[in-house]
Amino acid sequence: MANAVRTPKRRTNKTLNKYINNFIPPIIGIFAFLVVWQLASSIGLIKLPGPISIFTTERTRDYLFYPFLDRGGTDVGLFWQTLESLKRVLIGYSLAAVVGIGTGILIGLNPFLNKALDPLFQFLRTVPPLAWVPIALAALQQNQPAALFVIFVTAIWPILINTTVGVQQIPQDYINVKQVLQLSPQKFFFKILIPSALPYIFTGLRIAIGLAWLAIIAAEIVMSGIVGIGFFIWDAYQNNYISDIILALFYIGSVGLILDRFMAWLQTKIAPGQ
Repeated sequence: MANAVRTPKRRTNKTLNKYINNFIPPIIGIFAFLVVWQLASSIGLIKLPGPISIFTTERTRDYLFYPFLDRGGTDVGLFWQTLESLKRVLIGYSLAAVVGIGTGILIGLNPFLNKALDPLFQFLRTVPPLAWVPIALAALQQNQPAALFVIFVTAIWPILINTTVGVQQIPQDYINVKQVLQLSPQKFFFKILIPSALPYIFTGLRIAIGLAWLAIIAAEIVMSGIVGIGFFIWDAYQNNYISDIILALFYIGSVGLILDRFMAWLQTKIAPGQ
């Protein structure tokens, strides 16, 4: 009986220690960073206001405590600014995922297409998101479609390239199984190709979601008149509301972390053990 009592207790202590080891170090690191930042700002080592300015500046404090504020137009709280940016990211990223995975599979299965298109893809993927903005505006003439295009063209390359590599890395034994068992193209696709390439596909998807979030911020900064966290930052900079920018950066970092962790969780559900 004593052992039966001690075993659950040991498990509880082990779980508690696991959470402590996982969460305490990041909390200490973040706290130390904020303290150093505040001290550097207080002694004039850097010209930026410290993180405490978020609470001491009336305008920034309103944005902090009233994220659902809506006065109409672009004068809305940070929740709505972030939500609009996320909507654009979702649309552009989804299109990039569909096109990238489909094209990656096609190229991975066709060596000739891979040799023909790989130099072009490697060239285009090095173009920074901001460089696409004037091209998108000139071609589409509207801010919203241009922003979606910038997200799409930024996010598609890691998905496409990683999918192509994943398909090319299918073990030869699996190909032999297809030939011996005379599997139909449909069965080969769902039973062999997708499961084998899935880890590579998810690697591309995780990289792409971060790039898509970065791209929308960059695009919104230079596209005036649209509600979004990037435009909020640019408007705050033009009006010298530095504390507002600092608060927006916390939003951006938090959302980026959540998106990355969501993709990691999704991978564990769709491809457990990979």
